[in-house]
Amino acid sequence: MADYADALAQFAERVGLPFHDSLLLRTALTHRSFLNEHPDFTWEDNERLEYLGDAVLDFMLAEYLFLHFPAASEGDLTALRAALVRREALARFAQALGLGDALLMGHGESETGGRERPATLCAAFEALVGAVYLDQGLAGASHFVLPLMERELASARIEAADKDPKSRLQERAQGLMGMTPRYRTVKADGPDHAKVFTVQVFIGERVCGEGEGPNKQLAAQRAAADALLRQDEWPRPQEPE
Repeated sequence: MADYADALAQFAERVGLPFHDSLLLRTALTHRSFLNEHPDFTWEDNERLEYLGDAVLDFMLAEYLFLHFPAASEGDLTALRAALVRREALARFAQALGLGDALLMGHGESETGGRERPATLCAAFEALVGAVYLDQGLAGASHFVLPLMERELASARIEAADKDPKSRLQERAQGLMGMTPRYRTVKADGPDHAKVFTVQVFIGERVCGEGEGPNKQLAAQRAAADALLRQDEWPRPQEPE
């Protein structure tokens, strides 16, 4: 037990995270496989903290982006936040912190690559954010998270500028047709936790593209991308009389 406590203290010192309640840090770094192999240890794994950290990240980044990008649309803000909290990004933050090596993990899980698995690293990072929030409040969580996000945010903005079919479609449709594309959700299939939305984009009264996705925003982006590929099917601009 002392060895675990020393390892957690060393991790906290190395990443600059002094905890008031060391039990929160221990819980954040406990993978459930560790407790499966050590049933005599009675503390909980990090899954509940993962849930909390996910919500804290969403709110924290929503507030940060809202305040720092006053000219951005709701869609732009949503896209930026989604890029920052996606699994690959959070796993990179965890790797930068050396979080995988610090996890209390079962031998079998570790031997099969658990410490490098993106899903595990993402979950551990979210759990750590949840623990920092409970220990130090939103200000402490922001102080920990936001510096990590700065480089990722720059990349996300470049990616959003390069890969925003809706913006490109609107510019092209207005330039060629004098019309603004309209989006309509025409279908939502599947259970609540795994819905697939279908969105159609209209130019004038004609359906010019269709896309599917796990949320309406992504489905609309894909519909716009489809419309851009089918530009030769767009309605002809009316000739002046």
